[in-house]
Amino acid sequence: MRKLQFKKWLNWSWALLYAIVLTVTVTLVAKGNHNAIEEDTTEKITLTFRHFWITEHDRPMLNIFEDIVRQYESTHPNVKVNFEGMDQTIHREQKLKSEMVTGTPPDMFVLFGGAEIEPYIRSNRLMDLTDFVTNNHLEKQFKDLKLWSFNNRIYGLPIEGNAEPLYVNTTIFNKLGLALPESLSQLNDAVKVLKENGYIPFALGNEDRWPAAIFAHYLMDRYSSPDMINDIVQGKSGASFQNSGYLKAFEQLEAWGKEGAFGPSPNDLSTEEAIDLFTHGKAAMYLNGNWDITLFHNEKAPPAFQNEVGVVPFPALIPGGPKAMAGGYTFGIGLSSNLTEAQQKAALELMQAFYSKDVQERIVYEGLRIPSMQVDFDAEKTGPIFTQVTGLMEQTKTTFVPYDNILSPEVKRSFLAIVEEMINGQIQAKEALDRLDESLRQYWNLRRSSGAK
Repeated sequence: MRKLQFKKWLNWSWALLYAIVLTVTVTLVAKGNHNAIEEDTTEKITLTFRHFWITEHDRPMLNIFEDIVRQYESTHPNVKVNFEGMDQTIHREQKLKSEMVTGTPPDMFVLFGGAEIEPYIRSNRLMDLTDFVTNNHLEKQFKDLKLWSFNNRIYGLPIEGNAEPLYVNTTIFNKLGLALPESLSQLNDAVKVLKENGYIPFALGNEDRWPAAIFAHYLMDRYSSPDMINDIVQGKSGASFQNSGYLKAFEQLEAWGKEGAFGPSPNDLSTEEAIDLFTHGKAAMYLNGNWDITLFHNEKAPPAFQNEVGVVPFPALIPGGPKAMAGGYTFGIGLSSNLTEAQQKAALELMQAFYSKDVQERIVYEGLRIPSMQVDFDAEKTGPIFTQVTGLMEQTKTTFVPYDNILSPEVKRSFLAIVEEMINGQIQAKEALDRLDESLRQYWNLRRSSGAK
């Protein structure tokens, strides 16, 4: 009897144990499947980020932003950011313009503020970032948002500042007994002496067409009132490129082109090739932005070269005259207005990561770029050239936005093309200004006929 009871109890125990194991197994499997379903239903988000950090001197900037994005992706496995590098001119003058017309721009992209983004804002292609700035308490963190603000709204954020000083090989100048030029007459004297001694006065790589425009806008600023270009940009009645100041400026540019001050075939040279002429003592001066400083002391440049460079403002019209410097906070990042809600959330989280103190410090120390936000940095760690540039910016009382960043895209295209011809000695000053005025008339006629304000 006891054996029978024990046997029944044993059978019942095994059945109970089996039921328990089965229940636990089913529960675990169900839970596992539930988690799997949750993971599978997590929305996958893809963002495109177009940049033009594709040249050697831009590599540090690309490294910084790739680091930020990959770190973000590691904590957000459902988000994938695809980088797309593109030539700056192709991006600004061709690709982005056509994409803005069709409403298919990249999700995130680098661009220049000012007149260049105004048509994108009018056509509602750029995301309004005003609330983003306010919600993240960034209103007072940026040094200048004028070029990104329209009708009291913000449509992009500058990632760095820029300055366009004149870099001088002091070793060559000292060898020839030349003083650093403070006026245009002294600069012309230096050009003559340099040419006579076998040096290229100005290293210029105008392959991208905009570097030569730096000479043009400096001469235009020096020979005319700063108000002139503002009147032209705003379309004020009677404002014209054909004026006595701009005529003298373009006559000077024409003269430099004809006497070979820019060396042979400047329109065929790249920035890197021009800097190579400067760093190896074949050219005595280089006029461009602070973003090129990294190439002054890379492995291709002589080790001691950075200690031979003097950084000065572009000379004044007359001794003791004003020396406004071209620069500002024109280069930044914008977002497409077409983002889905999920994309917008991810993109704005990335923008939070981009615009931080740590990133701005990396931009200074690794990229040798001027920060767009209020951050402190140790000038001694950036090298002598960067220290001179930032010191010059602090000393300069007046700055102006480079003209190719405030002219409308249509007029800017003519401006760059005409300057290209001038440094080749292919066009005279008066004809150049006439062509610019014609381009200006066509632009305003188009604006007024379309009803744009």
